[in-house]
Amino acid sequence: MKERRAHARWKGELETGKGIIELSSINFKTNYNFQSRFEEGTYTNPEELISAAISACFSMALSKIISAEGYDPEEISTTAGTTLVKEGDGHKISKIELRTRVTAPSISEDLIKKLADTAKDNCPVSKALTGVDIQLTSVELA
Repeated sequence: MKERRAHARWKGELETGKGIIELSSINFKTNYNFQSRFEEGTYTNPEELISAAISACFSMALSKIISAEGYDPEEISTTAGTTLVKEGDGHKISKIELRTRVTAPSISEDLIKKLADTAKDNCPVSKALTGVDIQLTSVELA
């Protein structure tokens, strides 16, 4: 498989500096800074990018699992929230909460919850983040 790349550049001290994140697959650049990460800023931050990665990965994994069970995954909409907390002199990601809404005709609520748990535990991004408490807090059928 192809290696996926992103590039980040940071200029200045932590609290007053600023950075740019670039994705290699598309012509996309976005800013990030201290305020956006530790306070309430208008730019992105690493935790938001982790939320984007895991929500996309989880949705794709769940789609595959639903199809393998013989159902039609018409739409999967997932929101992830990544929590950054202070720990000692630094910070850590304490948890990621996933909330998903699935449109798949004829599938039962019990089965979709079971399949969603499987997707949460087995998508590649979840596997990469094994040191983080990843919780599936809401699974809804549309």
